[in-house]
Amino acid sequence: MDWELFWASLWPIVRGGLIGTIPLSIASFAIGLVIALLVALARISGIRVLSGIARFYVSVIRGTPLLVQLFVIFYWLPSLGLLIDPWPSAVIAFSLNVGGYAAEVIRAAILSVPKGQWEAGHTIGMSRTTALRRIILPQAARVSVPPLSNTFISLVKDTSLASLILVTELFREAQKIAAFSQEFVMIYMEAALVYWVFSLVLSTAQSRIEKRLDRYVAH
Repeated sequence: MDWELFWASLWPIVRGGLIGTIPLSIASFAIGLVIALLVALARISGIRVLSGIARFYVSVIRGTPLLVQLFVIFYWLPSLGLLIDPWPSAVIAFSLNVGGYAAEVIRAAILSVPKGQWEAGHTIGMSRTTALRRIILPQAARVSVPPLSNTFISLVKDTSLASLILVTELFREAQKIAAFSQEFVMIYMEAALVYWVFSLVLSTAQSRIEKRLDRYVAH
C-alpha cells in the first residue's frame, strides 16, 4: 500500500466532501423536506384530488431508481429546452427523491400522534392549522427524526451518483485521483472511509437532536 499517496490524496477527497457532498446533501435534504411535508399533508388532507396526486408522486419516486431520476433531470429536460447546470440538476433530482421517501415518514409520524392531542388543541380554541403547527408537528418531529436522519445519511452517500453528471464532490475527486495514480482500489477504499466518518458524525448529531426533541413527547 502506497501510504504516501494515501495521505497526499486524503485532503483532496475530504475537501471534495466538505465543499461538494455536504452542501449538495444539505440543500437537497432541506428542499426535499419541504416537498415531503407538503406531500404528507396532501395525503392526509381528505381532498381526493390532492391525495391522488401525492400518491402518484410517491409511487413514481419510490418505484424508479435514483440514477434514472438524475438522468431524466439532466439529459431529458434539455431536450425540452430547459438547460440546467449539473449542480442544480443534482439538487432537483435528489430533492424530489428525498421528498418521495420522507413524505411517507412524515405522514406516518403525524398519524402516530394520538387523536387526543388534536382534541386538546380544539378544546383550548386552536384551529386545526394551529394545532398542527404547535402540537402535532413538534411531537411528530420526534418520531420522524431517526428515519429522516437515516434518509439524510443515505443521501450523503447517494450524492456519489452526481459524479456521473460531472458534479464535483467527494467521489468525483476520488475518481480523478484514482485515474491519475492508477491506484483504484486504495483510493476508492479511502473514499469509503471518508463516507463512513461523515456517517458517524451525522449519527452523533442525530442522537443529540433526539434528546432535544424528547421534551415534546407526550408522556
